[in-house]
This record gives sequence, structure tokens and C-alpha cells, in this order.
Amino acid sequence: METFSRALSVVVPVYNGASTVLPLVERVAAVLDGTDYEIVLVNDGSDDESWEQIEGAAALHPRVRGIDLMRNYGQHNALLAGIRAADGAIIVTIDDDLQNPPEEIPKLLAELDRGNDVVYGTTSHEHYGLWRGLATRLTKVALRGAVGNEIAAKVSAFRAFRTELRDAFAGYEGPHVSIDVLLSWGARRYSWVPAAHHAREEGRSSYTFSRLATHGLNVLTGFSTRPLRIASLIGLAFTLFGVVVLAVVLISYVVRGGSVPGFPFLASLIAIFSGAQLLTLGIIGEYLARMHMRMMDRPPYSVRHDTAAREDAEARSGVR
Repeated sequence: METFSRALSVVVPVYNGASTVLPLVERVAAVLDGTDYEIVLVNDGSDDESWEQIEGAAALHPRVRGIDLMRNYGQHNALLAGIRAADGAIIVTIDDDLQNPPEEIPKLLAELDRGNDVVYGTTSHEHYGLWRGLATRLTKVALRGAVGNEIAAKVSAFRAFRTELRDAFAGYEGPHVSIDVLLSWGARRYSWVPAAHHAREEGRSSYTFSRLATHGLNVLTGFSTRPLRIASLIGLAFTLFGVVVLAVVLISYVVRGGSVPGFPFLASLIAIFSGAQLLTLGIIGEYLARMHMRMMDRPPYSVRHDTAAREDAEARSGVR
């Protein structure tokens, strides 16, 4: 078994991708032929035969490493597992559905060689359905609070970055993960290149509107304080509104000699202020829930099998 550190690691989160694992490996191997690389396939609790296909790919290709997670943790959690296991000085992430062609990996690497820390492959024609596309845009809106407007607009699952960036989030152990936010903790120079995005050849995306919306909420409340600031602004705005209402009441009493009449007016004010209070309490509750999850020390993932560990064990037993 090879023990040297490879120059390039291609990390692929796999979920119900039994039909695409081997074609993906073969295409990546063809693109990177003659270079120093490895392919890390992370099975994210698939319901099909993805792990068997990954084991088969690892047996056929010595540069393929398979990691089998205990259950489905989510795409970004699976990516984190693969990124931490990678040996290369540069990491490329790509989905297992072949919507981003592996043949475009050299474009990312060429842009990375220009001194950038992170490079995204972006496209203006993503082949998503209506709800998936809407949820993706909402997720990018949530990302703006954590990584900035310009970067969030270009974020994609097809990315290349320098492995040294993972040192910035080496101690992160929360259950909610956003690779793009974690990369922003250490990255300084970003870039992006146009990349093709094909329609899925087989199967359907596991990302539903609700899953993407939940991921966006986790990003917004887990890696940004912007919602808390919004809650503070809402409180300030309604406090000023209350002061204005009080001034109207006092002026009416002085000028007209009586109070402002009308139960609907009073009921409307109570409803508005109650809604604002519940909204701010809900935002604070989201942060408290995430603090609770962090204090439970729930890991972002747990590994069931690792083909590299098995090969190490077989090598040691062979020596004996």
C-alpha cells in the first residue's frame, strides 16, 4: 500500500449513487492520468448498493479510498469527513451525479494555480426543478450573512481549494456543517470559472425544498449573527413606533382634552407588538437550540468502514 502524500485529492459525497460511482471514478482517473492523485468516496448512508460499488472501485483502483458513514448525515457532513481524510495538497469536491463533468477539473486547478485559495465552478444554467432552484437561491441568500454577497453568489458543490485551509476548522465538531462557511474561516482569495452543468442522467436529487431550506436556516443561525442583529433592529423599530404612538396619544389628550378612541386601534397595536416579540424570541430560540446541540457534543459524522484502514490492517497482518 502506498504511504506517500498525494498531490491531489478528489472528494465525492455519495448518496444512492450506485449507478454512477464506477463511471465517475473512471472519468476522474482518465482526466488525472499521469498525475499524483487519490479519489475519496464517502458513502453518506445510502439506501442502495453504493457502498458495495465503492468497495468494488477501491479493489479495482488502488488510488480509490472508500469511507462508509454510520448513517445519512448530509452532503456537507460527508464532505467534511472526506476532506479530513484527504492526503493531497489540493482538494477538489464534486457530486456523484455527474452533473458537473470531471473533465473540467483542470480548469479549477489552473485557476487555483494563479494564487487563489478557493475556486468554484459556476454556471448560469443549472438543471434544477422549480422548487430546487428556488431553495438553492434561498440558501445562497443565507450564505451572504456568513461569507459575503459576492462569494455566496458563486458558491457551488464543484470546488477546488488548498488543503491547508482545513487547519482553520480542524477543531469544529458541530452537527451542522457548511463547507463553504468553514472554508471562509481561512481563505483569503476566491475565484470562479465557468463550468458545465448537465441534467441528471439517472435518479433524482435527494435535496428537497425543505432540506435545502433547513440547511439555509442552519447556515444563517449557525454561522452568522445577522438574525440576532435583525431581531435587535426589530425591537428598536417597534420601540420607536411605540414612542410615536405615545406622542400621538399625549398630543391628542392635550389638544382635544381626551384620549384616542377606538378598541381596534388598541387591539392592532397589541397584535403588532406581540408578533414582534414572538419573532425575536423565535430567533433567539434558534440560537439556543444550536447552542444546546453543540453542548451535546454530537459529532458531524461517524465512520463505519474505511477501506484504507482495512488495507493497513491487511498489510500489517501480511508482514507478520
